[in-house]
Amino acid sequence: DSAKEKPQQGKVLAVGNGKANDEGTRFPLDVKPGNLILFGKYSGTDIKIDGEEYLILREDEVLAVIG
Repeated sequence: DSAKEKPQQGKVLAVGNGKANDEGTRFPLDVKPGNLILFGKYSGTDIKIDGEEYLILREDEVLAVIG
């Protein structure tokens, strides 16, 4: 059933520094603030800050950048 779920979309508000390998070299992220992305319905972690709801995702949970 979960394969039939339509992906959700959202706007990227902020990104982290990227992943670091064992030597400490950081790999930049492909998504940038302002991008419109698609992600799975059950992806990420919901949080609430000052009454606003946000979703925190790992980059590998992003299905596509559409804008």
